[in-house]
Amino acid sequence: MNPTDSRADTGFSYSRPFFEELVDQALQHAKKLGASDAAAEASEGSGLSVGVRKGELETVERNRDKSLGVTVYVGQRRGNASTSDFSRAAIEQTVQAAYDIARFTAADPMAGLPDEGDIALPETHRTDLELFHPWALTSEEAARIALECEAAAFATSRRITNSEGAGVSAQQSHFFTAHTRGFRGGYATSRHSLSCAPIAKSPGKRGDMQRDAWYSSMRDAQELAAPADVGRYAAERALARLGSRKLPTTQCPVLFESPLAAGLLGAFVQAVSGGALYRKSSFLLDSLGKQVFPKHIDILEDPFIARGKGSSPFDEEGVRVAPRKVVDAGCVQGYFLSSYSARKLGMKTTGNAGGSHNLILSSRRTKKGDDLDAMLKKLGTGLFVIELMGQGVNYVTGDYSRGASGFWVENGEIAYPVHEITIAGNMAAMLKGIEAVGADAYNYGAKTIGSVLVNRMKVAGS
Repeated sequence: MNPTDSRADTGFSYSRPFFEELVDQALQHAKKLGASDAAAEASEGSGLSVGVRKGELETVERNRDKSLGVTVYVGQRRGNASTSDFSRAAIEQTVQAAYDIARFTAADPMAGLPDEGDIALPETHRTDLELFHPWALTSEEAARIALECEAAAFATSRRITNSEGAGVSAQQSHFFTAHTRGFRGGYATSRHSLSCAPIAKSPGKRGDMQRDAWYSSMRDAQELAAPADVGRYAAERALARLGSRKLPTTQCPVLFESPLAAGLLGAFVQAVSGGALYRKSSFLLDSLGKQVFPKHIDILEDPFIARGKGSSPFDEEGVRVAPRKVVDAGCVQGYFLSSYSARKLGMKTTGNAGGSHNLILSSRRTKKGDDLDAMLKKLGTGLFVIELMGQGVNYVTGDYSRGASGFWVENGEIAYPVHEITIAGNMAAMLKGIEAVGADAYNYGAKTIGSVLVNRMKVAGS
């Protein structure tokens, strides 16, 4: 077989039929050795990343990787091995290694492939998700785009005196996976991005210096924000932070900028995911059917959004997926479970092996005109946070403490920038204390959410 058959126009070195043959070889050899079940996945990724700084080309990186991963079950014992060598001998050695690991691993009664009734059959796979948009980008063109982006930042103001650089990345990958319970499937994806991180300085030798950044990331490069717009907005963010000061310690409402609000949604997802639940290491244990958010909050999970960063026709185990309400009127309607974690909890898989799909958090109170200015007016007097530092979330207790910077707001208007402060609270109280969600919805990875107003948090300053 020609490994490049049908892939000449994509930039990949290996074709889908070639990957299917590799996977089938692995599964057949696992059965030959005596495995009760087996799964295999062949994948390939490639990309280009270019970085510039202060008008000069700084880095050009090309990446290309490939892998064949094999999981073998011997009864309730599981073994896993992988290789980047696609020769028949290497495949058989990798399967043998996985089989040997399984034979000497302790039995786990919950281990195993998904139940046949949960598997996404090939004829049901969604093929209209538009996840693959290759970008035939040369290093010269990438450098031109990055330089244009950074130049726009410098042109915004004379106070933009330095830069941590601008970068362009074009990435694509594809895979094929199958297992002995009848699942077969795979697809190609792409992810492209553009970013800029300028530094602003106040006049004078000892002038205040502040950094900020902005980026655009899409599956289709045609949908990326214009390079000049990214650079200019990053510069405006840095300039707005000049003259930052500390705050006295206080308690007040806190408005999270939409990209940061995605982190609050992520914390909820982690707390109601299978691993945290069956290990009893979550502040949201036994929350199914319970009020975790205010009644105006809904969370939708939709794996089928065209070009969505969390879209997929099936999960990592080959389990079928479907749109669902995770939170309805503030009540938790479902967890995020793989087959293994579902068995540990005595429940059914939710098709979330590998994580959540596209999540959209919305408020029934949000009106069309609830942009950032409107959200600042709802905040009234309090803190508007645009940057968080550190990993200060204790998922067992829900205690939350993060370094932060942003703006102090008085009577719905930004008064001055602030930095070197800490915001603290408890995630359970923060989720229940969400008063409003902005119409300024922002897509951060696989999460879409507007700015979020939390009614009360501790702010530690000077």
